[in-house]
Amino acid sequence: MKNEMNLQFSALSQNESFARVTVASFIAQLDPTMDELTEIKTVVSEAVTNAIIHGYENDPNGIVYISVTLEDGVVSLTIKDEGIGISDVDEARQPLYTTKPELERSGMGFTIMENFMDECSVQSSATSGTTVKMTKHLTKSKALCN
Repeated sequence: MKNEMNLQFSALSQNESFARVTVASFIAQLDPTMDELTEIKTVVSEAVTNAIIHGYENDPNGIVYISVTLEDGVVSLTIKDEGIGISDVDEARQPLYTTKPELERSGMGFTIMENFMDECSVQSSATSGTTVKMTKHLTKSKALCN
């Protein structure tokens, strides 16, 4: 059985923890391991922070969208913004690359996402923002109840 959640919120840095906890609460029904839960919370934090800081450049009028699907022990996450986009996705995915060194950004966001998730794809354009899609196959999971 497929179970879905959709969430949208203002692109404010204080909403990053809200997003992380909300996604973690939703996937908890699959009984992930503590490591899996921590990894998913971390990738949500990274993707949401990227949307706020880079996509909207801290414009509080922006909206961050999160979609989560649970099906057969697989967590599928989509985190999207309608911000300025990424001019060179391949370059942005390189470890230590950052466009905001003055904010002490480590440039490891995409690297973390790629290492913690089984699949990670990034689509971006200046006219439609950035969409990050990730999946993780949980090692053990409860069947979703009807």
